[in-house]
Amino acid sequence: MDRRNGIAIGELSRRTGCNIETIRYYERIGLLPAPARRGRYRLFGAEDVARLAFVRRARELGFTLDEVRALLVLAAGGEGVCAEARDLAAAHLADVRARIADLRAMEGVLAEAVRRCDAGEAPGCPLIGTLSAGTSPA
Repeated sequence: MDRRNGIAIGELSRRTGCNIETIRYYERIGLLPAPARRGRYRLFGAEDVARLAFVRRARELGFTLDEVRALLVLAAGGEGVCAEARDLAAAHLADVRARIADLRAMEGVLAEAVRRCDAGEAPGCPLIGTLSAGTSPA
């Protein structure tokens, strides 16, 4: 399907599971090319469906908009692309692992605060105290 006989934004949204406002935002920031128009209606083609699905999946995996932009450039490239994509993925993996470590630490602090609340060990609310102190409970 070419863009002249394309689909409307609502159908693009349905096919990709991407919100219409998000599609418009991706157009504004250049992740999606400006669509063809028929009058005031945007018309999208199969390449737009595939590109938006790629963007959406990359975002679901936690890639930033800048990383998605870089991946799109790589996806359009030729030789040597895999090594660059691997480097980008490795950096993203390191970031994900750091966030997981932070979440595990947060889980420990919250679990201890809830345990202290349940045990009634401290006057007042241990959770409020933990949040006010900015450090993990002793």
